[in-house]
Amino acid sequence: MIPKKTRRLLIQLSVVFVVVLPGILFLFFISSTMRKELDNRLFPNVSINGQKVGKMNKTEVTLVFSNLESQIQENIITLSYENNLVATFSASMLTTHLAIDDAFDRAYIVGRSPHTPSRLFQTVMSALGLRQFEFPLAISYDKQPVVEVLSHLTDLYEKEPINAKFQFESGKVTQFEKESDGLHIEVKKALSEVNDSINKLISHPLPSLILVKSTIRKPTVTLTQTNTFGIEELIGEGNSDYTHSIPQRIHNLLLGTAKFNGVLIPKGATFSFNDTVGDISSSTGYQPAYIIKEGRTVLGDGGGICQVSTTIFRAVLNAGLPIVEYHSHAYRVGYYENDAKPGLDATVFGPTVDFQFINDTPASILIQTSADEENHRLSFKFYGKKDNRSVQLSSPILSDYSSPPEAQFQDDPTLKKGVVKQVDFAAPGGRSRYSYKVTKGNDVSFQKDFNIWYRPWRAVFLVGTAD
Repeated sequence: MIPKKTRRLLIQLSVVFVVVLPGILFLFFISSTMRKELDNRLFPNVSINGQKVGKMNKTEVTLVFSNLESQIQENIITLSYENNLVATFSASMLTTHLAIDDAFDRAYIVGRSPHTPSRLFQTVMSALGLRQFEFPLAISYDKQPVVEVLSHLTDLYEKEPINAKFQFESGKVTQFEKESDGLHIEVKKALSEVNDSINKLISHPLPSLILVKSTIRKPTVTLTQTNTFGIEELIGEGNSDYTHSIPQRIHNLLLGTAKFNGVLIPKGATFSFNDTVGDISSSTGYQPAYIIKEGRTVLGDGGGICQVSTTIFRAVLNAGLPIVEYHSHAYRVGYYENDAKPGLDATVFGPTVDFQFINDTPASILIQTSADEENHRLSFKFYGKKDNRSVQLSSPILSDYSSPPEAQFQDDPTLKKGVVKQVDFAAPGGRSRYSYKVTKGNDVSFQKDFNIWYRPWRAVFLVGTAD
């Protein structure tokens, strides 16, 4: 008699051989048969990008997506920075195309997996329609053209932050540089957005606009941290145009301008132009150029220095500083009207005619000068600490116009006959009026009404009489 445990085992083995094993063999048969029937074709119930492509070969699958491929090729991607067009790319320029081959190859694995249990499971699910096998469709493209455009954009706009510099030696600032922010173009972010836009073309084949972004990079050292004079920022600036100046005049005004660069005006101090510029003569490097002296335009050492005093006068007005001493020119000088209306000029003639102002700000004032010799521009910048002052400067009004007198011709025995030399230049007369008011809150801290009379000026010519 067969033991009970042995009999149970024999029954289980019989079930395996009679039911399970034939079932497994049947699955192997179905799997093998389907692979043969679907040679180079996908198994049933397979989808790519939501499109049912079961039992299709690669050519047929490609045809399914041909219309979408055409729509994608017609699309445009635009890059913009700060509301300016940077570049426009068509999808074809980026050699954009659907990765159909890759999607087909991945879908083709269904029912053909080298892992037997997976292969049999996929075969049953596919054949009986118990599962839909979905595969995404990707887009491939060449990003190098986009990289090159963004690289060029970076070259144009990106800059490193600059730390402030301040060095004070022997009563003068010898090294100065205001800190400035840097700028970083977000290239990686832009490339990521381009990639996202291209991939979205599969579901939404529409033109896209990419806004290239940038971030500000702050310096690690600010002007406030570099000095003990309270100097933090730009508080005023003056500019003038010296176009049409003769070489000697340009030499003098550049020499004079250099005298003021790095000058520090203590808080509460009165600044004197003449004291700062020092002696103006041939012994200090100045050349003869036209000056106004004793009612005449004559050659004198330092002609052109009033271009410097005019520029610093304009900086004082811009900064809202109280003026102690001021003098205008006797007649209108064309240099000072290159970039301003009549009246915004200041003359000096040491030691009696000076230009002075007071530093009534909360800190010292540093003067920084520069000359653009190519464009004939002078610039004076005042650095210090701002307070709550407000400047009201009206536009000069010119009135009481008077024509210049007739030209005067004088014999000159030092010139040969036939030689005529102009030594004075005609200028119309008139009056320039404007107001300058500085307020702090509701209080007026300084006010001056300028009422400048310019005399009409005759042209003077020397006529040669020598043989």
